[in-house]
Amino acid sequence: MKLNGSQILIECLVEQGVDTIFGYPGGAILNIYDELYKNQDRITHILTSHEQGASHAADGYARSTGKTGVCLATSGPGATNLVTGIATAYMDSVPMVAITGNVGTSSLGKDSFQEVDIAGITMPITKHNYIVKDVKKLADTIREAFEIARSGRPGPVLIDIPKDITAAVTEFTPKKIDFEKQVKPVKEVSEDKIKEVAELINNAKKPFIYAGGGVIRSNAAKELTEFAEMMDIPTSTSLMGIGAFDQTSPLSTGLIGMHGTVASNKSVVECDLLLAFGVRFSDRVLSNHRHFAENAKIVHVDIDLAEIDKNIKDDYPLVMDMKEFLVRVKKYLLPKKNPQWLALVGTWKNIFKDNQVSDQLKPRYFMEAIYEVTKGDCFIATEVGQHQLWACQYFTYTKPHRLITSGGLGTMGYGLGAAIGTQIGNPDAIVFNIAGDGSFRMNCNELLTVSRNNLPIIEVIANNNVLGMVRQWQTAFYGKRYSQTTLDNNLDYEALCKAFKIDYYEAKTKEEYKHAVELAVKNRRPALINAYVLTDEKVLPMVAPGKPIDDIMLK
Repeated sequence: MKLNGSQILIECLVEQGVDTIFGYPGGAILNIYDELYKNQDRITHILTSHEQGASHAADGYARSTGKTGVCLATSGPGATNLVTGIATAYMDSVPMVAITGNVGTSSLGKDSFQEVDIAGITMPITKHNYIVKDVKKLADTIREAFEIARSGRPGPVLIDIPKDITAAVTEFTPKKIDFEKQVKPVKEVSEDKIKEVAELINNAKKPFIYAGGGVIRSNAAKELTEFAEMMDIPTSTSLMGIGAFDQTSPLSTGLIGMHGTVASNKSVVECDLLLAFGVRFSDRVLSNHRHFAENAKIVHVDIDLAEIDKNIKDDYPLVMDMKEFLVRVKKYLLPKKNPQWLALVGTWKNIFKDNQVSDQLKPRYFMEAIYEVTKGDCFIATEVGQHQLWACQYFTYTKPHRLITSGGLGTMGYGLGAAIGTQIGNPDAIVFNIAGDGSFRMNCNELLTVSRNNLPIIEVIANNNVLGMVRQWQTAFYGKRYSQTTLDNNLDYEALCKAFKIDYYEAKTKEEYKHAVELAVKNRRPALINAYVLTDEKVLPMVAPGKPIDDIMLK
């Protein structure tokens, strides 16, 4: 059948199982928006307040559902406004397809109105990108883009479509997509290599697991739990791996790295075998790489060859899917107990355990109250800063996909857009966005998107009138010279909420805060909780940059 480029795009999106996209219209992409209007019964379009919000919403949708997120923007500034969201998805391996319009093919390269080389701009922050200059290649390009985005190590792909291609007509043949198809590594890991690693695990006296986002991306949380319990191995996670292992388990040691727990950081120094599963050994975990797991053999399992030996030397690298590894290695494991090792790890768990126990409204209670009210059954999106780490440290995560946060890029302004995507993808769920007053100023325009769509997202602001994380570093390392980190913006949050038509709550005590959370959850309406914290609350524990990971600041 004969279809134009815009119709082909819609048909291909439907083929890929896309039911929701996030975007903002403009001149170069009008033909596509016209087709979206005609196909409202097949694809829901969520209009955000800014293209960056659309990219973060697509990201949050993908992280929370496991599907590929889709965002749409026009040429020029519309396209460049997606860049931060694309980079965020790239750093955290989130499957996303960004579709941009561009000027007509005859106008490319001529500095035409609202023309940018968005493919060139995004080349370093996408798995792949395309400029489609022939409508006959459009359908195959879209299909290939989705396969690349979701296969192997997931990530964002960009498709740039000139306006004349969206109007050009060609023959289109529908295609059934095999969603089970996986692009395998070029070289299969041998069974002998699996046996060799299994023998290491069987013989280890002090094994330790460092699990990352790769476990979640490969849907291997169940297999990781079975593995850890079978071999009685204490287990930590990176920030991106939170939820890959049930934190109520006695084997859980919590977060590892710069703001990791004492138990996790000391365990990685003392272990004799480090099992690094789906991780990239980021600087926020390693700190001083010379003193990281220096007494251990390192088994590194990751689907991306580029991560092997990148930041630390691996003794046993295996380039393969995490779930596949855990299934294959299990056949050669001998169940065991490690009572002495676990007892030692247990003593480290008690260090710093009772920090921030207080009658005042403290950061710990921000998350504990949410856990109590929801019984842990909710999604937590975050902005970036102190509040992000408090959300990671003080909420108990028992399932994957429940923490929606920007890890690698550390994007302030990420959370509210991501919460929108999370809520759209999980309409019956309870969704919180944890923000600082600094991050809130970067994306509060998306409250209009929340209100317009009547999304029952609960925005919690840890309001300390400063850029808290930067101030914490200024306190520790810059002689308390607070350069441009004091906000004092005198923002009337209640008036702002009234303008946006969302519910407003204010909390200065634990009782007021918990009551606000209870009401917001019960009412199922868009809401904002303005919760005050002391200016100099800190994120602790902390490892100073470049220090050994067990050189831990506790105050």
